[in-house]
Amino acid sequence: MSIRPEPIRLLVGLGNPGPRYAETRHNAGFWFVDALARRYAADFRPESRFDGEAARLNLPAGDCWLLKPMSFMNKSGLPVRKCADFYRIPPEAILIVHDELDLDPGVVRLKMGGGHGGHNGLRDLHRHLGGPNYARLRVGIGHPGHRDDVVPFVLDRPGKADTQVIEEAIDKALDQVPALVAGRWDEAVRNLHGGSPKPATNSEETR
Repeated sequence: MSIRPEPIRLLVGLGNPGPRYAETRHNAGFWFVDALARRYAADFRPESRFDGEAARLNLPAGDCWLLKPMSFMNKSGLPVRKCADFYRIPPEAILIVHDELDLDPGVVRLKMGGGHGGHNGLRDLHRHLGGPNYARLRVGIGHPGHRDDVVPFVLDRPGKADTQVIEEAIDKALDQVPALVAGRWDEAVRNLHGGSPKPATNSEETR
C-alpha cells in the first residue's frame, strides 16, 4: 500500500554543524531551511531537548516547525524523532531536505518513502522513525563519477557554477512550501518537477 504524505508540520534540513562544513555539498539541507527561515523572517534557536536548532513558520495554511539537527549527519534520526514526538507529528507529516548524488546540480525532486540509497542521514532516520514513510526533498549536487570519491566530494564545496544552479533550485523549491504545508502535495510536485532536467544515474552510493 502506498503512503500518502500529510500536510507538512515538520521540515528538517540535514547537514553537519560548524563552520568546517557550512559550505559543503552535504549541507544542502541546511542551506534550504536557512533560506526558508530568511524568506519568512523566522529565527533558529538552540533546542537542547532536540539536540538541534529549531524555528517556527506561521503560514496561512498552518504552522510548520523547522529543524536543523546538530548531531552530525549520521546521527540525524534521534533529534528528528525527539522533535516529532514532542509535537506529536507523525512521519507522514515530516519533510526531510537532503543532498542527492543521483540528481544533477540544479535539479530538485520531491519523493515519498523509498530506500535510503546509502545516505547516512536517511539511514539513521529510517532507524529512528521506524521506516521510510516520510517525505523527502532531494537537492541535486551531482556525482563525482566513482564511488571511492563520494566522501571527499560531498564534504567539499561546489564550484561557482554549481553553487549558482543549486541556489536557484533551492529558491524554486521554497515557492512550494506553502502548498506542502497545506497538504497540496500533487500541486507542489507538478510545479517543482515540470520541465526540469532528467536526473543523473548511479543510485546506491555510500556516504
